[in-house]
Amino acid sequence: MDRLEAMRVFVSALDEGSLAGAGRRLGRSAPAVTRAINALEGHVGARLLDRTTRMIRLTESGERYAAACRRVLVDLEEAELQAAGERAAPRGLLTLTAPVVAGTRLLRPLVDAFLDEQPEVQVRLLLLDRVVSLLDEGVDLALRIAHLPDSSLIALRIGSVRQIVCAAPSYLAQYGVPQEPGDLAGHRCIAQIHPLAGELWTFPPKAEGGRPRQVRVKPRLMASSVEAAIASAVDGHGLVRPLCYQVADEVRSGRLRLVLTDCEPEALPVHLVAPEGRLSVAKVRAFADFALPKLKARFAERVG
Repeated sequence: MDRLEAMRVFVSALDEGSLAGAGRRLGRSAPAVTRAINALEGHVGARLLDRTTRMIRLTESGERYAAACRRVLVDLEEAELQAAGERAAPRGLLTLTAPVVAGTRLLRPLVDAFLDEQPEVQVRLLLLDRVVSLLDEGVDLALRIAHLPDSSLIALRIGSVRQIVCAAPSYLAQYGVPQEPGDLAGHRCIAQIHPLAGELWTFPPKAEGGRPRQVRVKPRLMASSVEAAIASAVDGHGLVRPLCYQVADEVRSGRLRLVLTDCEPEALPVHLVAPEGRLSVAKVRAFADFALPKLKARFAERVG
């Protein structure tokens, strides 16, 4: 087994979470997979994986080598697909990433519809509430909801989202509607364990040139899952501060009602982001062309 093929085995083991999984994915025997990993470790002169019968875990050296392997394999695949011609049918493994809620509610249905149209494509969908290194983790396209730093990544603008405050009508009827951000300090709040919506809620200045208004809320519930925080708010347990797309269905159905709409911060931009050169690959271009207009339409919908 040559080194490139051994790299494929190594990366497949990481993606599948086990050597056995890599063997099933690649159609190779367990001894062949083990030999490939051993060969790579012998070549680099360091252990790449800590292995047990049930799991594998990257060593520090393995983390660095895995990132390099992904870059090599992505570059090779891109070169092969480009050599086959720009009109080649989309095929191969497409890796996408998105925040958990956006990926579950918005991106996953598009992926299913895309796969129905493209029988030669497989999708690996990584739903993670962290910034993924596209090159190091072999990602073709990412849905990003944030102001983007300057980089070599290619960004396709989708739209923007608002950060809002909302609660169930039953809660507002019992405890009253806050009229300004400072009122939140006296309300029951549901905080997300997240930089945008922790215990310190920041709002724009009251007047141009003023200082941002910061309110330290006293949450009765702090949830690491935005879905859990929203569910608690729907049940009438307090005010929550999600992004508007995360509660679009709940607001339209009347289960949640927006408050302090004139105090919302500047909307956050939404993009599809790809490493330089990846959009020329047929499978990536096909998904971008398929998903972009549909995502633009969803993010253009007014919530509240």
